[in-house]
Amino acid sequence: MKLLQVRKGQFVYYQNELHKVYSIKPLSKKSVQMYRIKDMKQVVSRADEIDLYKPKHMDSFMFMGAMYTLRQDQKAVVDGYIIITKPDPGYLDHYSLNEFEKVDKLKDGSVYTTLNNTVGEKEFLVMVPKEEPGSKNISYFDDTIITEHQQEEDKKLLEQTKKNAAIRPSLGDMYINLDNGIKAMIVVIDQDEVVFGHGERITITDLFESDSWNPIYITEDGEF
Repeated sequence: MKLLQVRKGQFVYYQNELHKVYSIKPLSKKSVQMYRIKDMKQVVSRADEIDLYKPKHMDSFMFMGAMYTLRQDQKAVVDGYIIITKPDPGYLDHYSLNEFEKVDKLKDGSVYTTLNNTVGEKEFLVMVPKEEPGSKNISYFDDTIITEHQQEEDKKLLEQTKKNAAIRPSLGDMYINLDNGIKAMIVVIDQDEVVFGHGERITITDLFESDSWNPIYITEDGEF
C-alpha cells in the first residue's frame, strides 16, 4: 500500500526489504529517512518508493541479525524484546509507534524497559526468538524476487549473530591488552558493553574483533 503521508515509526518496504521510518525531512527531495530492520543500515527515499506494512501477531522477521516472531498470546520476559504497536505513553514515558524495547523488569501487569519506559500489556507484541512454525516471514515484500546475494547476506548475518551469542563474555573473564600489558577482569556487563576492573569500557563486538584484547581466562571454560 503506497503512502500519501508518511509517519515516523511505520514499517515499510523499500527495494523489497523491510524497513522502519525514523525521521521525515519534508523539504528534502528524498524526505523519508529509515533503517533496514535486519541490520540497521540507514537509507533515504521518497514516499512514492515505499509500501506500508503493519506488523501483527505471528509475523516473523530478522531484527539485528536474528529471527523473531511477534506474539500477542505470550508474556514478556526479562531481557527479552517487545515491539510497541499501540503506543499509549504516560507523562514520563518517551516511546512511539513500533519502538523496539528491551525488558528490564515486570511489575503489576506492566513492562519496565531498559529505556525507563513503562508499557502496558495492551500496547505491545512480544518478540519471541526464532521463526516459529506457522508464522509469516515479512522480511521481504516479494519472496520470489530475492537475489542470491541477499540470501547469502542474510545467512552471514544469522551466522554472525549465533557466533556472537556463543562467545558472549561472562563476569570474571580475564583479558590482556597486548598494546600495554594490562590484565583486567570483566566486572560489569551493561547490555552490549563490558566494563573492566580498571574502568575501561568496550562494546562486546569490538572486544571480540580487537587485535589488542586477548582472553587469558574464561570462567565457563577454565584457563586457556
